[in-house]
Amino acid sequence: MTGRPLRADNETRTRDLNLGKVALYQLSYVRLHFLAVSPALSASGTVAHARLGAKIGSPHRVSDPRRSPGQAARRSPRVAPMRAWLNGTLLADPTEGAVAVTDHGFTVGDGVFEAVKTVAGTPFALTRHLARLERSAKGLGLPAPDLDDVRHGVSAVLADGAAGDPIGRLRITWTAGPAPMGSGRGGGPATLVVAYSPIEHAPRETSVVTVPWTRNENGATAGLKTTSYAENVIALAHAQERGGTEAVFANTAGNLCEGTGSNVFYVLDGELRTPTLAAGCLAGITRELVVEWCGAREVDEPLAEVRKRASEAFLVSTTRDVQAIARWDDRELPAPGPVTQQCADTWAAREAETMEP
Repeated sequence: MTGRPLRADNETRTRDLNLGKVALYQLSYVRLHFLAVSPALSASGTVAHARLGAKIGSPHRVSDPRRSPGQAARRSPRVAPMRAWLNGTLLADPTEGAVAVTDHGFTVGDGVFEAVKTVAGTPFALTRHLARLERSAKGLGLPAPDLDDVRHGVSAVLADGAAGDPIGRLRITWTAGPAPMGSGRGGGPATLVVAYSPIEHAPRETSVVTVPWTRNENGATAGLKTTSYAENVIALAHAQERGGTEAVFANTAGNLCEGTGSNVFYVLDGELRTPTLAAGCLAGITRELVVEWCGAREVDEPLAEVRKRASEAFLVSTTRDVQAIARWDDRELPAPGPVTQQCADTWAAREAETMEP
């Protein structure tokens, strides 16, 4: 595939997909138990730590007599092994948090992060991700992270067994560090966390739901990958309740913007398109590479028009790669359409060539 804009075959017919009953997505609720919080704080507020233990489910859940213990076990969510590194130390038990309760990333979401895919223990496009981490930190007014430290943390969490995982996810988090209660910062030192866990490959296709809330393309954090994700949590829950795995936002102008954790591409009038960064969407690494490799045109258009007229569409993200949209609200789409399939094939071929594109 060349870098020129892709055009769909005019003779390509949209397949009639009968999805039947929309799958119901069940949320797994994590109950956090604060085991012990020391009331003794140092003058700078950096000593006290929250001891967090996570348990899946509720001790008060009533068992279903129609299900055998074996069935219950098979349906229980699998807790994937995780490794975490905090400010230079590999944690013995990453489920017991060691971040100060006064950390501004914990109290007000004053932090930035990156999610990086790994393939057999090797990070994909790590250099691009770290460059964006620096840009997000600068945009939020945080000091620049030491990228050598970040890479050391990445190596630490991948050193023991990650090579045996077909696919995994790194989470690199950089926060403002301890601060007084409230919005004002305390001057650091900043907190750096690197965590890793194996994940499953994303399905080839999915359903998305347009949400009634908008992205503010003029906001102070527009385009930054911050840890303030409450808006995304609400939107994604809204989508999941309606059978989707992703929520799609318009911006305040009514133009297509992005998903909660993905960028959107679509084919309109035979041309591959995606919103511009001025629309307020995140400058996704996967988005960046698809634009480079597949020649999409960046343009801002009304979400309602895109949803109504697009002949095919797909999501891109670190863990989705190129994922076809089979249903957008109540509209069915070919999944994958011919352009989507070309992009997926190109992605797979180029990813196989290098892990540092």
